[in-house]
Amino acid sequence: MSPVSDPPKLTLKGSPREIGLEHGRALREQIRSQIAIYDEMFQNTSKLSWPEVREISKEFQPALAKLTPHLLAEMEGIAEGAELDILDVVALNCRSEIALGKFSDGCTTLSWKKGENTRVLSQNWDWTARVRTNLAMVSIEQVGKPTIYMVTEAGIVGKIGFNSAGVGTCLNAIRAKPMISDKIPIHVALRLCLESASVESAIKTLESLGGVASAQHILVADPTTAVGLELSPVGDRHIAEEVSGLIGHTNHFIENRYVNEPPWLSGSPIRLERLGNLTNELLQNGVKGDAITPALLREQIFSDTYNAPQAICCQEDPSRHISSRSSTLFNIVMNLDLKNLGAEVVFGRPGSEEQGAVLRMPW
Repeated sequence: MSPVSDPPKLTLKGSPREIGLEHGRALREQIRSQIAIYDEMFQNTSKLSWPEVREISKEFQPALAKLTPHLLAEMEGIAEGAELDILDVVALNCRSEIALGKFSDGCTTLSWKKGENTRVLSQNWDWTARVRTNLAMVSIEQVGKPTIYMVTEAGIVGKIGFNSAGVGTCLNAIRAKPMISDKIPIHVALRLCLESASVESAIKTLESLGGVASAQHILVADPTTAVGLELSPVGDRHIAEEVSGLIGHTNHFIENRYVNEPPWLSGSPIRLERLGNLTNELLQNGVKGDAITPALLREQIFSDTYNAPQAICCQEDPSRHISSRSSTLFNIVMNLDLKNLGAEVVFGRPGSEEQGAVLRMPW
């Protein structure tokens, strides 16, 4: 398989509506492709047609209008720019909640303390390869807020990345009930974290708005702090750094017992244990500080294929329906150091022949 091509790079600025309009215009075809892909996925996993998904998405509009009106305005701009109905875009941004955990996206996340004022935040993002051509690297400039640099899906307002204040986010999907639609969808919660000036302010914002609509894990970090947020609509748990300065997570809750979480990805506990073994081996070999580089993490951790296909570097499982086969679509390593702030991103499975070029954010 040949290396994947570079994704679009968008620089968005202005009012929420202006940011959305430019997003929608620039990624019009990718957004429409996303809708077609998710239409098939919903039909396969939930027996829901896209018109039915759009109808369910109406449940989320009142909360978006009340709690995050600026992001609803941005979604309205995306819809206008892409010449779609607002419900199409709301549905994309609430896809995790509407699916009720029936999508099988896996991911492996890691935060590592390099020094008192430096954290490295990293992730493999695993999802159906069909959305690969609909990913984009996006920067967002807003008055009075840090500039955001993230990798996201076309049409979605918040995802994985960092901001100019050194706050970064990673995501692990969790399959658990309940879901409460008058709370914040997880992709909106990610965006709110990326609009924050610190981990502390991000947590306060989510709590002040009443918490999230579905069970998910956000690994959030800034130069001085990293916290694993095991979030759910009925209660949260926060995971602190280990003595070694590490936090690792996969697709099951480690401490949160507030929700009904049936086993779903058998490889998730195996990946978490493997992540711990690999990082401990690096620690024992004296890796610390500036030796914790993006290249080292890609080569020694995120390209690991132990327990394939459900490995840290995930491969498609041919036994699954094509609409729900996951593989690693990109790896990101963020250096959260205000003196040397930035990230390296590779699209495709790291360490494989399909890995693309090393891209940098900001670009």
